[in-house]
Amino acid sequence: MAIYALADLHLSFGTDKPMDVFGDAWGDYTNKIKTNWERLVTPDDAVIIPGDVSWATYIEDALDDFKFIQSLPGKKFIIKGNHDYWWTTLNKMENFLTENGLTSIKILNNTATEFEDTAICGTRGWWYKEGQKEEDEKILDRERKRLVLALEAASKLKKDKIIVGLHYPPLDKESENRDFFDILKAYNVDTCVYGHLHSFAHKNAIVGEVEGIKLKLVSGDFVNFEPILV
Repeated sequence: MAIYALADLHLSFGTDKPMDVFGDAWGDYTNKIKTNWERLVTPDDAVIIPGDVSWATYIEDALDDFKFIQSLPGKKFIIKGNHDYWWTTLNKMENFLTENGLTSIKILNNTATEFEDTAICGTRGWWYKEGQKEEDEKILDRERKRLVLALEAASKLKKDKIIVGLHYPPLDKESENRDFFDILKAYNVDTCVYGHLHSFAHKNAIVGEVEGIKLKLVSGDFVNFEPILV
């Protein structure tokens, strides 16, 4: 049994939002996802999806996107991204999954789950730049609190290691802010997988082991839409 991660699926089976307008890397990307996923992931594996899952505005409109994910092998753990406008209350999302027979998908929202010897949790995070508006500071504070809630839930599972999915990177080359990263350190997180960075922004990614935490950028166009072994 293995754990993989792939962010930024940006599915739009129920909406008209083709991603190929963002460059050649996105050409035929849903077929790339399906082909790579089915080649690597077995029914006994798990895949963390750290955000930007569907372009749908409402969860009902995301049904075809979720059916696509359901059709792929393995268990899937979904974390919110900045473009997941369909995101709603945990109770409503869980009811949606149950009512539509989406049994291989689990939403992580201020919660954690376990897979073998690993606790898995996460949150959206947020982008930090100097001089941000007061509204952004409020979002940052709320996301820091959500990450702590998720990690508290993960710690209670008492597993050998913790893997965190964030949509935004916990560290980046454009900012000295390390609020999210320091929270990961405080909870002895083993690995953090993240997405959000596309195209020219890939150069700002910090990847590899940093102060004992393995950081992996898994946004779709960065990894050629291939689930990355965690």
